[in-house]
Amino acid sequence: MTRLAACTFETRVLDTFDDFAGDVRTALDRAAGADLVVLPELLTLGLVSLTPGWESATAGRELARTTEFTDEYLALFEQEARVRGQHIVAGSHLRREHDRLINVAHVFGPDGLIATHAKTHLFAAEADAGIDEADELGIVELPFGKVGLAICYEVQIPELVTALVERGADIIACPSYTATEAGFWRVRTCVAARCVENQVFALHAGTYGTSFGPVPSAWARASVLGPCHAPWPANGVIAETPANEAAAAIADVSLEALHDNRDTGDVRPYNDRRRRRELYASWRHHASGPTEAEFLRSIGTPERLIGPTR
Repeated sequence: MTRLAACTFETRVLDTFDDFAGDVRTALDRAAGADLVVLPELLTLGLVSLTPGWESATAGRELARTTEFTDEYLALFEQEARVRGQHIVAGSHLRREHDRLINVAHVFGPDGLIATHAKTHLFAAEADAGIDEADELGIVELPFGKVGLAICYEVQIPELVTALVERGADIIACPSYTATEAGFWRVRTCVAARCVENQVFALHAGTYGTSFGPVPSAWARASVLGPCHAPWPANGVIAETPANEAAAAIADVSLEALHDNRDTGDVRPYNDRRRRRELYASWRHHASGPTEAEFLRSIGTPERLIGPTR
């Protein structure tokens, strides 16, 4: 069995970096003994409150102030993963690389930093904050199996998670930061859908808290989800925390049972999607290769309705 833990985390005004480190350690304490712990997206936003003039800094671009704390963030999680002997997806943290601001998930193990993944799909507020999109998938092989990384909005892109599963991911880690309850449910519903259509487990970890300075409010639960099929709960929710409370959703899962379910379950989308892949290739669509204009022409859209290619 593999023990999975997804944690909520409160973004709040801080007095020192040690305050943040203490909050992280408390969250990890709730997940003691887990083989994999997932913390939420933009875990370090509270560090904005340690920068000068943060109270009057309201623009989303001011969130980039947290990049000042990258070294401390990395050192903290390297130490915690080593001391605890755990594998930790340390949420995500904004970083500057080659004059670009990117939203990066970091995976730590007992021997230090193992992998990173920069977010590939952004929603409007992130782009307005000056964050840039990346292009690479994030997948890491751990002692118990392969874990795919899908940061918040990324999980709403089925093609991304399909690509992770094609590369062997049995577990999807989804650190998330959603400003509203509706935003939370968009992400959570998509996490559940990805579990059903790919027959995988997923950890959804969310940030919560009230707004301050440039930091938006956040609404969240944390959960461990799986296929809606026995031996797991009928609704696919294996473990879940209350809303907007400091807690961890913890579950013991069997990857062997997951693999068996793909071959013997009442429904077998993991296998069926591979069995009929040639059919899908014949159904021309936006993700099958051509440009948008080429696709529209292929299905007979009049030229006057196509317009310029974006």
